[in-house]
Amino acid sequence: MEAFHHPPISFHFPYAFPIPTPTTNFLGTPNSSSINGMIINTWMDSRIWSRLPHRLIDRIIAFLPPPAFFRARVVCKRFYGLIYSTHFLELYLQVSPKRNWFIFFKQKVPRNNIYKNMMNSSNSGVCSVEGYLFDPDNLCWYRLSFALIPQGFSPVSSSGGLICFVSDESGSKNILLCNPLVGSIIPLPPTLRPRLFPSIGLTITNTSIDIAVAGDDLISPYAVKNLTTESFHIDGNGFYSIWGTTSTLPRLCSFESGKMVHVQGRFYCMNFSPFSVLSYDIGTNNWCKIQAPMRRFLRSPSLVEGNGKVVLVAAVEKSKLNVPRSLRLWALQDCGTMWLEIERMPQQLYVQFAEVENGQGFNCVGHGEYVVIMIKNNSDKALLFDFCKKRWIWIPPCPFLGNNLDYGGGGGGSSNNYCGEFGVGGGELHGFGYDPRLAAPIGALLDQLTLPFQSFN
Repeated sequence: MEAFHHPPISFHFPYAFPIPTPTTNFLGTPNSSSINGMIINTWMDSRIWSRLPHRLIDRIIAFLPPPAFFRARVVCKRFYGLIYSTHFLELYLQVSPKRNWFIFFKQKVPRNNIYKNMMNSSNSGVCSVEGYLFDPDNLCWYRLSFALIPQGFSPVSSSGGLICFVSDESGSKNILLCNPLVGSIIPLPPTLRPRLFPSIGLTITNTSIDIAVAGDDLISPYAVKNLTTESFHIDGNGFYSIWGTTSTLPRLCSFESGKMVHVQGRFYCMNFSPFSVLSYDIGTNNWCKIQAPMRRFLRSPSLVEGNGKVVLVAAVEKSKLNVPRSLRLWALQDCGTMWLEIERMPQQLYVQFAEVENGQGFNCVGHGEYVVIMIKNNSDKALLFDFCKKRWIWIPPCPFLGNNLDYGGGGGGSSNNYCGEFGVGGGELHGFGYDPRLAAPIGALLDQLTLPFQSFN
């Protein structure tokens, strides 16, 4: 992974106490001593730091964000081998903080769930997927390569440190779960029903995994209809259901977004024409429809997860009423049917946003306390909203995108040529909330179901 320049971070301490520097310690006294008239700096004295217990050093390293961890691996052989240490990975899973980051992929326009791939070599004809990791805390971008993902697979969801890829070909869907940080891939058994581009929901914990595949049932080689849902479940208690549970979708449902959001045991997705929200209860295997707020006046509605709640983000345009146009956020209340407006973009900022967006629409993705709003057909312009600080920020453009970008070296592809059908600079960014992790415990259970990988070639 490689980072681009970002502003330095400043810390503000609520109490006045000495801050250790290379010349002072925590007591505020000089951090040096004199031996035979020579001043020796003890702040980085190897005789002190080399005696730190390995378990303490491991604990410190486990708190590092992934980019810093991979930089630390070049320090010594022991640090390099931590990623293969069972003891360290167990510690990592216990103490490593959750990171509400995002991962984006280049998507072909118009939407057909096929994402931009990058050429590994201009002559080889082999494509590898690239992802762009965004750290909202420091407004940093990183580039990830998915060299092991075969052609014909597209990213559709993310959970528990794993990214879900699904096959593009119509028919039974093959699904791959990938951890890009360690380069692992886990193939799942194919779905039972033939589909074209279904909506897919994914949720992973340390002891369970649930996947829902809904809609776009192939009723003939040339026609699709939203009819059924298939679900996949496995947990640490030994219970599993491999696409054995099906349910019927509500009548007249439309899954144009192709995206599901998981919150508290349910998958949520937008229903179009007219706008409403569909909810799938994983435990009871039932669907229900929830009326959207101000549904006749919404534009570009998106469902996101925000601080453990379902949040609807949309532009509001009441052309026949004396109400200013705006971008609003509603949270679904605990009753499951009522919405409460929780935020509205400041009017001055909305004027700027509307001028840039120019009616093209926008996509939204949420994770924890953050929501990212990406303007369609304009990957350089995006807004970040922080629920906790109630702050709107323009995101710096991803430095790994652009017509003249050289993809050689670093953590991405090795050529500046795109796969032909997409064209230079085409497409837009679509993504998911992503918590980068070095390990996913659920992988041990899924390995028992692993099919021969050649079946996905």
